[in-house]
Amino acid sequence: MEQPYNPLEIEKKWQKYWAEKGYDRVSEDPSKTKFYLLEMFPYPSGKIHMGHARNYSIGDVVARYKRMKGFNVLHPMGWDAFGMPAENAAIENKVHPGVWTRGNIAAMKAQLQKMGFSYDWSREFATCDPSYYRWEQLVFIRMFERGLAYKKRSLVNWCSKCQTVLANEQVENGCCWRHSDTEVIQKEMEGWFFKITDYAEELLEYTDKLTGWPERVLAMQRNWIGKSRGAIIRFAMEDGSDPIEVFTTRQDTLFGATFMCMAPELPRSREIAQGTDQVSGVNAFIEKTLRVESYIRTSDEMEKEGVFAGRYCINPVTGRKMPIYIANFVVAEYGTGAVMAVPAHDQRDFEFAKKYDLPIVVVIQPEGRPLDPAAMTEAYVDEGVLVNSGDFNGLQNLRALDRIADYLNDRGIGHKTVSYRLRDWGISRQRFWGAPIPIIYCDQCGIVPVPEEDLPVVLPEDANLEDDGRSPLPYLDSFVRAPCPNCGREGRRETDTMDTFVESSWYFARFACPDYESGPLDRSKADYWMPVNHYIGGIEHAILHLLYSRFYTKVLRDYGMIDADEPFTNLLTQGMVCHETYECPKHGYLYPYEVRDSKCSKCGSDVISGPKVKMSKSKRNVVDPETLINHYGADTVRMFCLFASPPERDLEWSEQGVEGAYRFLNRVWRLVNDYAEALKGVRPYRGGAPLEGALQDLHRKTHQTIKKVTEDIDDRFHFNTAIAAVMELTNQIYKVIDTENPSNKTALSVVSEAVESLLTMLFPFVPHIAEELWSRLGQTPELVHRPWPSYDPDSVVADEIELAIQVNGKLRSQVMVAREADAETIKGAAFDDPRIQKWTEGKTVRKVILVPGRLVNIVVS
Repeated sequence: MEQPYNPLEIEKKWQKYWAEKGYDRVSEDPSKTKFYLLEMFPYPSGKIHMGHARNYSIGDVVARYKRMKGFNVLHPMGWDAFGMPAENAAIENKVHPGVWTRGNIAAMKAQLQKMGFSYDWSREFATCDPSYYRWEQLVFIRMFERGLAYKKRSLVNWCSKCQTVLANEQVENGCCWRHSDTEVIQKEMEGWFFKITDYAEELLEYTDKLTGWPERVLAMQRNWIGKSRGAIIRFAMEDGSDPIEVFTTRQDTLFGATFMCMAPELPRSREIAQGTDQVSGVNAFIEKTLRVESYIRTSDEMEKEGVFAGRYCINPVTGRKMPIYIANFVVAEYGTGAVMAVPAHDQRDFEFAKKYDLPIVVVIQPEGRPLDPAAMTEAYVDEGVLVNSGDFNGLQNLRALDRIADYLNDRGIGHKTVSYRLRDWGISRQRFWGAPIPIIYCDQCGIVPVPEEDLPVVLPEDANLEDDGRSPLPYLDSFVRAPCPNCGREGRRETDTMDTFVESSWYFARFACPDYESGPLDRSKADYWMPVNHYIGGIEHAILHLLYSRFYTKVLRDYGMIDADEPFTNLLTQGMVCHETYECPKHGYLYPYEVRDSKCSKCGSDVISGPKVKMSKSKRNVVDPETLINHYGADTVRMFCLFASPPERDLEWSEQGVEGAYRFLNRVWRLVNDYAEALKGVRPYRGGAPLEGALQDLHRKTHQTIKKVTEDIDDRFHFNTAIAAVMELTNQIYKVIDTENPSNKTALSVVSEAVESLLTMLFPFVPHIAEELWSRLGQTPELVHRPWPSYDPDSVVADEIELAIQVNGKLRSQVMVAREADAETIKGAAFDDPRIQKWTEGKTVRKVILVPGRLVNIVVS
């Protein structure tokens, strides 16, 4: 009698069994090669979404596969639990953020467990646990003692909606990274900073060593660090006051500098105007300009504006008086915040000079085409020969860079230097729900760190959070008042909390030793597990989390807490899960379940279907994974997430795709369940009796599939093509059963080999159904203990050829394809090769030239 596939019953059974046996728990084992697999841990919002389901399904395949390959696998899970959403929800629901967060963690953990992810839950922690942030506070103190953590007054990014400071990396298109409807303003405040700039060169240098990272992420980090080689040049003031220092990469144009521009943020911009009749105009201009985000001010579209500061500096090589302007296109974040303006050879300076009728002096001439400043309609920015440049006339301008820098150095008016775009990380946040900064202020002793024995400094349980978002900490005497650790007099605690990105900058290392109570890390355990072998998460974290984690790891290394130079050896940035949007003219965005036959279920109006974009609550184009699990089972959800698209690409939601995954699992269920009795006790084919016809084809297909799936997981994480290969093998098994009706010993052994291989390969993808069917075959031990199958090279058809793969005519790789493979199959193999993807990523493919039996040449631009 046929037994129907009941995923909920099966999944509950095996999840309970695995949990009771503790199969996913792991400890250090020097005799085995370790593999640390980690997905970016979630913020406990209360419900997992499809992005979680996809991300964690990807990770679980790798974790299970590596266990089957004999690795000692660490696959932990925890909670990025501090942050403003919890605080805002607590205000709205009149509860402490900790209560709200713990409830959400319990709910999300249950949902993750229903997905069957093989996490070592014994290592679970939340970053809001005092036992976690205690050690973060200790690291802060060590950084403070060494000058890496410091406090200063500066212009900061302020979000009025969040009522807190944002790091430069947390400002996106002029708005807060949490919500795009709130413009970030500049505000002068005191705050704490981490001196990430001390590590700028190493952070940049090590990007070349991160060969397992996507080039796109590395490019974003290199650009953010922004290394520039140039010179510092000192411009004396006409009135004899302190000179102005300028960083420039174009000292070859110094003889053409005719005016000076300074950033409105610089305190000296106001100081220079003091005592002149320009002071009121300068102050008004600065106030107006600082209301505009720096990225807007520096954009090409922004009109270049400025105001004369009433004073002059002197060009150190020409002696020319240069008027000083406060200009909107100059920002303090780069260089010194002062710019020598060379209007003949910089377009922004040119536009500014034309607007304010400032002199233009040509110092670089194109060969054979002399430039007339009066006739110029735009700056000349190309290479050429120096003119009007004293002893350097006639030199090619780029060759003159070092000679002019040496000239400046010899005369004490400048020197070569390197500048970085990267700025120190502002970690102060004026919110309650974060790790307290372990500092006490004493009128006698100044800034004093909290003694180690008094850590952690914990958040008070009796805090009343206000609706306006202000932190209650400054107003709680029970928290603020504390004795000075040095002199015993009454002091005041720091009431800012740390940026939540601090917690996520080292959690991966703490997973190696979550119960360690003698310091942040147990060195032996941390050194066994770190670095993370494969890290999985979204590319939106390329600068924030990933850069901060690299910095923090280097700090821990330098303090002797860990050996690793980098936190993550390999990085996979998975694509987004997308769904079309539905909009009702009357009710706005609708959830998919609110649409029936293209009409709004609330009012019957025609619904406007929008493009497929990232699932988000704001657009309501979300699908609840738990609803899918309850209907189709977790294995179906996993199968859809893994099959519908390669992991690095966006996944477009499709109900038909989910149903297709469910149908396939039902086919596998029927195949094995119906044939289980016949296969019980049958040894898989291991050679001996000669094979021919359909049995030979099935044996060959089995080994081809093992080879294909192994390579797809090992080399590329192309789970979609691996699953496609397993589907083909399933079809082949059905074909043999339907046409051959195998009953003799040899035939049954070939089918047994194919079915056992099928279930073993399916296990990392859909573990519940695979384990259930394996048990129905009477097999022991469980699949969770089985090794990954190996293929016999002699059983894989050797009728393959090796093709050279070129990109723009240069050999970049070789691939093996079946001799009879058609053009599309060959092209697919070429584009699937990760070594080729490195050369084609982000480029336009113009054409593909195929020379049969020899090579493929991909032409890109």
